[in-house]
Amino acid sequence: MALNPRITDWRGQRVWLIGASSGIGRAVAEALHARGAQVCVSARQQAPLQAFVDAHPGSQALALDVTDAAAVAAAAQQLLASGPLDLVCYCAGYYKAMRASDLDLPELLRHQQVNVVGALHVLTAVTPALLNAAKAGTHAPHITLVASVAGWSGLPQSLAYGPTKAALINLAEVLFLDLRPHGVGVSVVCPGFVDTPLTAQNQFRMPALLTPAQAANAMLRGWARGDFEMHFPKRFTVILKLLRVLPYRWYFALVHRLTGL
Repeated sequence: MALNPRITDWRGQRVWLIGASSGIGRAVAEALHARGAQVCVSARQQAPLQAFVDAHPGSQALALDVTDAAAVAAAAQQLLASGPLDLVCYCAGYYKAMRASDLDLPELLRHQQVNVVGALHVLTAVTPALLNAAKAGTHAPHITLVASVAGWSGLPQSLAYGPTKAALINLAEVLFLDLRPHGVGVSVVCPGFVDTPLTAQNQFRMPALLTPAQAANAMLRGWARGDFEMHFPKRFTVILKLLRVLPYRWYFALVHRLTGL
């Protein structure tokens, strides 16, 4: 049973993708533009955003730093002045491998600021307008947060990254409980390994590695089904789902054995 309204026709849909200069965000922006959506892309650096706009007529770019609440609010106000938003997708992310033997407080806090606080800035800026649009009955707006399978349970080298993605998953669950009864759809995306600038720094073999385009297509299928949680590729994520239900004694032993860490 679909937990959200199914989104199958993107023609004319106004979409704001935050964190869309590369990786999954860029691929989703390309896929939605190809299906007729009115796409606005945001990220810190103007150059890749402008390159996207140049290659995708009719799209829009708003450069911003998600850690700057005022900048996010101003961008949201500018977009909403032209009409309601149909989808707000938070793809911004920051990742550096870290273990407890090499704690780095500035890096830990940077993960929190980009991955969690940035999402809160966006939600604060758009949620009242999305609720008003849903109440008016003219739109069925939707919020998507891109988390990670690293947020499901503790994994080696994910000391800084994993907790932030766990926070996004919990945040999405609460948002669904609060907003779905009022007509606003909510979904969370938990990808496995995707070939992006973030994962390029990994020094280990990444199983079931996807391209950003494959990840984007999986998200489009999730929106079309009305999913709350989208996780992919299933051949990898289902195994991680099963590991979550094991007693900790077994889970910790298996993770050590499988990762060698």
